[in-house]
Amino acid sequence: MEETSHGTGGLTFDKSKRSWPNEMNILLALIIIIVIFEILGQALPYMKDQSFLFDSRDRFDSIFNEARLKIIILQVAIIGIIALGVTQVIITAGIDLSSGPLVAATAMIAMSLAQTELVNGYPNPKAVFGVWAMDLPVIIPVVAGLIFGAMIGAINGTFIAYFRIPPFIATLGMFMICRGIALWWSGGNPVSFPTESFKSIGAGMMPVFWFLSLAVIFHFILKYTVYGKHTYAIGSNEEAARMSGINVKRHKVLVYMIASMLAAFAGVILSAKASTAQAGMGEFYELFAIAMAVIGGISLTGGRGSIIGTVLGAMVFGVIRSGFTFVKLDGSYQLMAMGGIIIAAVVLDQYRQRNKA
Repeated sequence: MEETSHGTGGLTFDKSKRSWPNEMNILLALIIIIVIFEILGQALPYMKDQSFLFDSRDRFDSIFNEARLKIIILQVAIIGIIALGVTQVIITAGIDLSSGPLVAATAMIAMSLAQTELVNGYPNPKAVFGVWAMDLPVIIPVVAGLIFGAMIGAINGTFIAYFRIPPFIATLGMFMICRGIALWWSGGNPVSFPTESFKSIGAGMMPVFWFLSLAVIFHFILKYTVYGKHTYAIGSNEEAARMSGINVKRHKVLVYMIASMLAAFAGVILSAKASTAQAGMGEFYELFAIAMAVIGGISLTGGRGSIIGTVLGAMVFGVIRSGFTFVKLDGSYQLMAMGGIIIAAVVLDQYRQRNKA
């Protein structure tokens, strides 16, 4: 006899129909992808029995290829910070296409306030402002970048929530505006020579620290706070959320502000890591961030997903990119393959939703 437990109104629950968390599926996919690249490293003749993630030549102190692991994690850390914000936007059934150019614009603004006055004893040749903006405390360029991000997010959220402009159109327009700001800020010239204190926030593995720290913070915020409950409620059924007393318009503005501030912080970290800011920074970052969220199980229709899923999606994304480089796949083919993977993830999400329905 099938084991069941009674619920409200005499309804029964079949324990055999329990499904394990979606994050476990992503983790399983990550393991399978790693195994595939390990097999390719052994099977492809031109690879000469190379291992993808393991040390097969006794070059390191551990069994892992530490250099490749660091590269994979660093590759996804900065875009992963953007993905944390994009995740919250998509949960509300929205989209944000402005985050890539916002990274570039913020990098230019922050770097121009983080410059050192003297370079090898001579005045800074890349100075944007006068002496008053030189050798400032590191908090000033960081806060300036975050304020700029908050302003962009507030504009996005206001157009979407109050003027009812579709998120795709509103953020696409802001995409072009932010790219224009990045080009205009210094006349298209790179901004360089930051202070040591500014460089330190992006040095070494610091981007990974920021990514994981923010992931933990927003995981708890989305799971255990009113902000998180309202975010999921709006994405699941906006009209029902409104009728239940949630200020949907104000909350949407807040979500877009947080997403843009995270993208702005990613721009600050990127410029600190590179010790320079250029108008072309952040290209495709908005698409990569959305891809990480989608691969991580975020539903594009809203109301479902998690920060843990996005972090795992970022790792899947990083492993795939590194794996393609490992097997020496041409860059053009890599982009085509990544596009196919994103489409496959969306198709899988749609199939999963139909099954649950």
